[in-house]
Amino acid sequence: MTKISLTDKELIEYEKMVEELEKQKCEKNLHFFLKKAWHCIEPAVDFTDNWHIGAICEYLQAVTDGQIKRLLINMPPRNLKSVTATVMYPCWTWINNPYKRFISISYADELSKRHNMDRRTIIESNWYQNNWSNNFTLKDDLNTQRRFANNKEGFMFSTSINGKLTGDGGDIIILDDPHNPKQAESDAERQQALSFFTQTLPSRLNDKKNGAIIVIMQRLHEEDISGYILNKDLGYTHLCLPAEAEEKMIIQLPISKKEIVREKGDILNPKREDKEELEQLKKDMGSYAYSGQYQQDPVPAGGGMFKKWWWKYWKPKGMELPPVRVKNEKGEYILINAVDLPEKFDEQAQSWDMSFKNNKDNDYVAGGVWNKKGANRYMIDLVKERMEFTESLEAIRKLTIQYPNARRKLVEDKANGPAVISMLKNEISGLIPINPGADSKEARAFAVTPVIESGNVYLPHPMIAPWVDEFINNCAKFPKVSHDDDIDQMTQILNYWAAETKIRIAIC
Repeated sequence: MTKISLTDKELIEYEKMVEELEKQKCEKNLHFFLKKAWHCIEPAVDFTDNWHIGAICEYLQAVTDGQIKRLLINMPPRNLKSVTATVMYPCWTWINNPYKRFISISYADELSKRHNMDRRTIIESNWYQNNWSNNFTLKDDLNTQRRFANNKEGFMFSTSINGKLTGDGGDIIILDDPHNPKQAESDAERQQALSFFTQTLPSRLNDKKNGAIIVIMQRLHEEDISGYILNKDLGYTHLCLPAEAEEKMIIQLPISKKEIVREKGDILNPKREDKEELEQLKKDMGSYAYSGQYQQDPVPAGGGMFKKWWWKYWKPKGMELPPVRVKNEKGEYILINAVDLPEKFDEQAQSWDMSFKNNKDNDYVAGGVWNKKGANRYMIDLVKERMEFTESLEAIRKLTIQYPNARRKLVEDKANGPAVISMLKNEISGLIPINPGADSKEARAFAVTPVIESGNVYLPHPMIAPWVDEFINNCAKFPKVSHDDDIDQMTQILNYWAAETKIRIAIC
């Protein structure tokens, strides 16, 4: 190999050429810019790259190109989510488009303020100024922790969900972790964030047709902002990056059209969190929190409190039906054969959970018919609808006519329950008010998990009862579920019969 010696002058020219090439590459490529700008905010920490960072960068560049106007990114915490989208992306955008106006919002005021300060740190760094000081300058009279602007009328402003937005609108709005992980279970806190997202945020776009909204967050609840976006089909491009691929996934990048294939079990960022560390996180956090924050699915794959493979199934005697196919705890498919429904039972009963208001915009009314045979419990039928008060009365009447042997009818002594009992007690016998006491829904549900896990609860085969699949999915999502009325009627009857059994044993 021939060595080439360079003079000092040639070496300087060579270094200038390299710097110019790097500058040009930074201007064209957000991912490359991020790697070069990293030292500005983390001078003591080496940058560790991973494919998902490049993927996020390409999706963000597609926003700048006008290819994507609504972007939702779901990914685990501590994987450079905020650094990439909320800090680096606006700084990179100003290189070529300094007139752009950014509004960034997080659940916490201090968090959003820190993001803004990091952006300003990068822009004011010697590295950034040496390369792009001619493109714009920062205004001295508008340079605070929350807001700073440049001489091209672009600005960067940060606030929180509970904070105030200024009268100015933005060209690009970045919603970064809009929910507090510690408060996501609160309906009130979640609704406050959703109201902000639906009522306040869209009006802050300067150009409703060409402006962009970027939502980047970890999933925390079925009804978080991501859930709202996906359920309402609002036209968002969705990049979902679970910590572990539960099935084979193919991610197509929007600009290069490159396909990234994740095989089942692939870890998102093994340099940061490998399989062993993720397994420990599952133990530390629990399946609910891990499934949402790390897998981007607020419901664990096999179910949360109620596992999908726990249920057993019944069929009418003599009817030939195929086995029910479900995944077990190992992610493997198993076949569960339905058993013949016994001809005689120890008892048949109804169980009702009533809604709180007299209109059809409230929770569901749910009523189940249950049979008991020894230790086994058989769910025979289910009514679940939004009903007005008079319709609730009629539903009980119909189920009573249809199942005359269900002499005991449990009605939760809350919401419309007392009024229902008062209206029907002289017409229908056996209406029993059930006081749930101080126990929470979760506690009442947890109390019945042993009887389900042990295989003593039978549901109708899904081919003869179309509502069964929805019921199982709802149970799997509990307690992170929109409407749990069908689950409440189940826990009510199972706990009632369990209490009866305890009393009978005590007497004996």
